[in-house]
Amino acid sequence: MTTHPALPPAKPQRRRPRQSRARLTAEALQQAFVQLLVERDYERITIREITGLAGTSLGSFYEYFASKEDLARVCLHLRSKALLGALQAVAQAPAGRRLDELVQAVLVSQLAAHQGAAAEWAAHYLLERHLSGVAAYRKMYQRFVEAWVLVLQAAADLPQPPPTPLPEVARACQTLLYGLVAHAHLGSERAPDLAALQRQASQALRGYLGQALMRPV
Repeated sequence: MTTHPALPPAKPQRRRPRQSRARLTAEALQQAFVQLLVERDYERITIREITGLAGTSLGSFYEYFASKEDLARVCLHLRSKALLGALQAVAQAPAGRRLDELVQAVLVSQLAAHQGAAAEWAAHYLLERHLSGVAAYRKMYQRFVEAWVLVLQAAADLPQPPPTPLPEVARACQTLLYGLVAHAHLGSERAPDLAALQRQASQALRGYLGQALMRPV
C-alpha cells in the first residue's frame, strides 16, 4: 500500500476587511459633503473644501466622482435608497398582519431613518428639488410606489378584489407620506416633532385608505 506524506497544515486565511480603502474614501467624501451642505448652500461648497474635510486629495476625489454634482447625486440616491429599503422590508415581514398594522410599520420605518438627522434630511429634500432630473426622480418614485403595492398586497384584510387599483392607492400613499415628511423638514428651521408627524401621517393615510378600499354600498 502506497503512503503519501502528510500535507502541511493549511495556513490560516486573513479575514478581508469588509470595506476596501476605495469605499472608505468614497464614504468619507460623501459624509464631508453632507456635513458642509448642512452648514451652507450647495452653490458655495467647493470640491477643495470637501476633500479637506474628508482628509483626502483632489486626485482621489476625481477617482470616484466626476464633479461636485456627481457626488451630490450619489448622496441623494443613497439616502432615497435607504428609505426604499426600509419600506420594502415591511412588505417582506411575516404574513397575516392587518393593513393598519402594516401602515404603522411603514411610518415607523421611514421616520426612524430621520431620527436625529433633521438638518441632513432638510438639506437632502432641498437639494433633491434642485438636482434630481425628471427621469431619475420618476424612476425612484415609481420604485417607492411599487414597494407600497407590495405592502398593500401583504395585508390580510385587503378586500378582494380591491375597489381601487392598488397602483393608484400606492401612489397616493407615497405622495401623502413623502409630502408630509419632506415639508415637515423644509418648513421650519426647527427639527420636526417626529411623534406628531407620525400621528399626522397615520391620520392622513387611514382616512385615505378607508375611502379608497371601502366597498361601495
